Amino acid sequence: MGNVARADRTHPLAEDLDHILQHTRPLWEDLRGERIFITGGTGFFGKWLLESFAWANAALDLRAEAHVLTRNREKFLSAVPHLGADPSMRFHNGDVRAFNFPEGHFAYFIHAATESSAQLNGQEPWTMYGTIVEGTRRALECAVHAGAAGFLLTSSGAVYGKQPAETLNIPESFAGGPDPLDTNSAYGEGKRSAELLCALEAKRSGLETKIARCFAFVGPYLNLDIHYAIGNFIRDGLRGGPIVVKGDGTPFRSYLYAADLMVWLWTILFRGTSCRPYNVGSAEAMTIEEVAGAVAHAFDPPVVVSILGRRKPAAAAERYIPSTQRAERELGLAQHISTSDAIRRTIAWHKARTHQPAAGIL
Repeated sequence: MGNVARADRTHPLAEDLDHILQHTRPLWEDLRGERIFITGGTGFFGKWLLESFAWANAALDLRAEAHVLTRNREKFLSAVPHLGADPSMRFHNGDVRAFNFPEGHFAYFIHAATESSAQLNGQEPWTMYGTIVEGTRRALECAVHAGAAGFLLTSSGAVYGKQPAETLNIPESFAGGPDPLDTNSAYGEGKRSAELLCALEAKRSGLETKIARCFAFVGPYLNLDIHYAIGNFIRDGLRGGPIVVKGDGTPFRSYLYAADLMVWLWTILFRGTSCRPYNVGSAEAMTIEEVAGAVAHAFDPPVVVSILGRRKPAAAAERYIPSTQRAERELGLAQHISTSDAIRRTIAWHKARTHQPAAGIL
């Protein structure tokens, strides 16, 4: 293995990376002197996985390597050159559905590659479904070929379909699912199929397959211009407002900060039970109107919120809120960073990157 760089205390995410290491320190011994393969390393989850791996690798002198699958190595490295310069990183060009297997043994695999674009799901559901299923199959085959001890699938709360209005926090035992005849279910059904592939591979080869059903998140590296409401609100606020709520503001959502997300994912990979799904997210519900208000008041002075939709008094509010009791009880996981603090940290990071002369953070 190459020499490990020392943790950079000037890193803009140093506080968050210390937080992750503080809550995962004993887990990393499983990677000492080992190699891990990560698909989807260039996305929101992937960048955080690589940042936290590199930080732990340097801080604990693990002398481990992370091998990362990417469709465009040059584009990724231009966006995060410090990761490209880390001697513990190796990058492999390829499509997740048909990439060439890297040589040698890998101790662990994290399959985080997926298309989560609402636009793609609506316009090209066949591509959405196929990418998830074929990519998962290929990643599982690669993990078995490499003799991996564990495999983590980043699945989604979308596997539950529409959350019943009377269910405040949806548990892993919920037996519902998306409508299989609705083409908008391509993402959720793709994740359900991916989970089934994990179970089939575990039965066939004995590979330990860990499943994280991920809900909604906020933090640095979040793309502010896609379909995530909290990201859109932060974008609007950074531009001076107004923060625009396109609907009526009544749906319930919850958000886990990216640093806590990493604590959960690394813990599930190393300590989760094979073929036992764990919801990953925050159990603290907020209406979209409340989320917009929280973002607005993270600026000084607060920005204006504009709600475009009209409320329907008789309609039950839509919910997308996980129960996290299983992860809390079995793995000792918790939400450590509040939603309001998560919003402030995300805004501060984006402002530092863009050098916007916007108002300060409270």
